[in-house]
Amino acid sequence: MKKQIWMPACLSMALFVAACGGGEEKKTEEKAAETTTAPAADNSMVQDVKGKGKELMAMQDCATCHKETEKVIGPSFKDIAAKYPENDENVATLADKIIKGGSGNWGEVPMAPHAGIPVDDAKEMVRYILSVK
Repeated sequence: MKKQIWMPACLSMALFVAACGGGEEKKTEEKAAETTTAPAADNSMVQDVKGKGKELMAMQDCATCHKETEKVIGPSFKDIAAKYPENDENVATLADKIIKGGSGNWGEVPMAPHAGIPVDDAKEMVRYILSVK
């Protein structure tokens, strides 16, 4: 009878120790790894303007009329970048064109307005367009 009680008690104790044991060693190894490696640079506040503008454009209908290097319905981004140097005035002017639409600068086909695009997003898009060379 003593063997029947002793065996489950030992098995339970062994499982308990196995389940709980070893955690300290792992925590110590993690702490050692944290202290021996250099901390990663925090780039959360740094954004790639080119990537952000391109990403914003992908969510719109820009590709229907424009491509990076060839004319479709509207001018290519490369042609726009060649015509407008990147400066605050041109960024503001072209962002306004994106939002309000327009015609006459690149031919007879008017550019549709995109009134739902926030000004800051339109400026990011323009910065991307003006970076295409």
